[in-house]
Amino acid sequence: MLETRSPEQLRAHYEVERELADRLRRASKQQRCALYTSLYDELFRRVPSHPVLTRKQSPQQQRAEVRQQLGLLSRFLDKDTTFLEIGPGDCALSFEVASRVKAVYAVDVSDIITRSVEVPDNFRLILSDGSNVPVPKGSINVAYSHQLMEHLHPEDAVDQLREIFDALAPGGVYLVVTPSRLDGPHDISRPFDPVAKGLHLKEYTITGLRKLLREVGFSSVRFYLNAGKLCVRFPLLPMVVLEWFLDRLPDRLRQPVARSAVVRRLIAIRLAGFKK
Repeated sequence: MLETRSPEQLRAHYEVERELADRLRRASKQQRCALYTSLYDELFRRVPSHPVLTRKQSPQQQRAEVRQQLGLLSRFLDKDTTFLEIGPGDCALSFEVASRVKAVYAVDVSDIITRSVEVPDNFRLILSDGSNVPVPKGSINVAYSHQLMEHLHPEDAVDQLREIFDALAPGGVYLVVTPSRLDGPHDISRPFDPVAKGLHLKEYTITGLRKLLREVGFSSVRFYLNAGKLCVRFPLLPMVVLEWFLDRLPDRLRQPVARSAVVRRLIAIRLAGFKK
């Protein structure tokens, strides 16, 4: 979305978010369990101009975003699917998926979103400490997260991947969408730093996240390319070569190349990890 805030407001937001992110990076595992929720509450209190508070999504925009995500998801869903969304936000996607599948679990750190809305009968919201996934092991056919993994401490991200893997039934798939480090940063750091220093605690590459998924136990990993309203499977090798090339360019050269419309679309991370 187009940024309408003044340079002074952006700088103030950056300073607050960097302070909070540093606090989270320094915290122990036990401390982070409580911090994920409280830090965001503090962020929104101290940064009243934050886009989450000031930009209200229209019903048309919400439907368009759900349709775009279904472009990747739909091929994996049927009436016998048990679906899990990690970090569901306003739950619009989970509610839509509920009409297509057997059951939906949504795991989040807060239940505020669902307190005042009517939810589908086959939908269940489960509270998490920010990295755990408290659903029955082996119960999930399709797990999904969108713009979530970058907000987790790297240690918690690995722990969460392990929990998602354990939650999947044999033959299950985890679909993860997250921004690429190579055309970032994608948080408030962008005007000020070459890498994310705010509440994007780690931004990834296709190559790095694929390696992490394999280390956790996923037997195979596929990459999907956003092609307009559809997502199509695309070979991983060209992406690995492209990322290798971009990663070796100095910042002043890499950023304009990686942020060009074509390259930005190519390196956007949409990976599917499959469990045997």
